[in-house]
Amino acid sequence: MTITILTEKELRSCVEIDREAMEAVAEGFRGLGRGEAVMPPILRLDVKEANGEMDVKTAYVPGLDSFALKVSTGFFDNYKLGLPSLSGMMTLLSAKSGQVEAVLLDNGYLTDVRTALAGAIAADALARPDAAVAGIMGTGLQARLQLQALTLVRPIQRALIWGRDLTKAEACALEMTEKLGIPVQAVASGEALCAEADIVVTTTPARSPILEGKWLRAGMHITAMGADADEKNEVAPNALERADRLIVDRTSQCASLGELRSALAAGVVREDQAVELGEILVGKAEGRRSSAEITLCDLTGTGVQDTAIALFAHRRALERGFGTTIKT
Repeated sequence: MTITILTEKELRSCVEIDREAMEAVAEGFRGLGRGEAVMPPILRLDVKEANGEMDVKTAYVPGLDSFALKVSTGFFDNYKLGLPSLSGMMTLLSAKSGQVEAVLLDNGYLTDVRTALAGAIAADALARPDAAVAGIMGTGLQARLQLQALTLVRPIQRALIWGRDLTKAEACALEMTEKLGIPVQAVASGEALCAEADIVVTTTPARSPILEGKWLRAGMHITAMGADADEKNEVAPNALERADRLIVDRTSQCASLGELRSALAAGVVREDQAVELGEILVGKAEGRRSSAEITLCDLTGTGVQDTAIALFAHRRALERGFGTTIKT
């Protein structure tokens, strides 16, 4: 048996936030929407003493030759050690024999990319076509990637950044202005951000809401991607209550780990109000129905995204001659 080993450096060289990668992830969502994907619940392990967590995700889509098993970690005190908070790896296995085909030592890079691309896919399906002002809540890596990914699908002319630390928000705004060539400005409050933004993306590990329903305006789209555990909550339940369309990546996951969980607990929405993003992509369900609607998409991250990005990365790497092959 031969196994291809791919390093983070190699994967960064061949996988970027671009339309081809976005289409690969979108096809994974379509597999969910068609009811084809086999995707078990997330396996989660908490390491409370180190403020850490580990998640294991996987999914198989019939017709694909391989599937991925992804292990990702978030140890949020790592800054004290001079280390990044996120890490992980993906293993690609044959859907015919179960044999290991490749090990992708990405240290969480592919997760970062597929998460940002999922935000773009949600915005492409749900935001107004003329949405031109982006609002990003958060100042970390995913805040930067989400803004970059939005420029793939909407004519973003300017952007606003809010974070609890205004200095970090200003640094993020300066960096993204230089990177994207559009004006990006730090704002002092989430309310001020929502007063101008057509698309809002929440990208934090917040455990209490940073986005309130009273700030939402007609025609807005909101993507909430930070809450992926039962103690996290970025969006106030009244925001989900106010939304005209509530979309999720996987209903069962969002009901236990996402913003949907908090809204269900508050009794302000019903689980059957939620529509899965994949169902919209394959035409089983409606997305935005008018320019005045408020749409809100709750993304917790799915195993099918991991299989999609791992297969894409493996194919691109082989095309470009990357990887080290070992025999076992």
